[in-house]
Amino acid sequence: MGITSALVLLAVIWFMTFLIVLPFRIETQGDLGDIVPGTHAGAPENHHLKKKVWITTGLSLVLWAIISGIILSGWIRISDFDWMSRMS
Repeated sequence: MGITSALVLLAVIWFMTFLIVLPFRIETQGDLGDIVPGTHAGAPENHHLKKKVWITTGLSLVLWAIISGIILSGWIRISDFDWMSRMS
């Protein structure tokens, strides 16, 4: 795996993890009872975005290290996914 492949893998893992972490612990305007006129009650009031970015970064680095280790060790190869027998 090259440097570009490693960075692309990290970016994909980071964004997937971010989209999973994003909806947790959102405090909506309806929850706090302070609804701004013209907005939906489910609009976020406190989203804790900075904390979620740090959590996402930590989780994604751990996942990236595990997945990169599996790929570099040879446990999983491209030929393992060749179900049409196109590669030898």
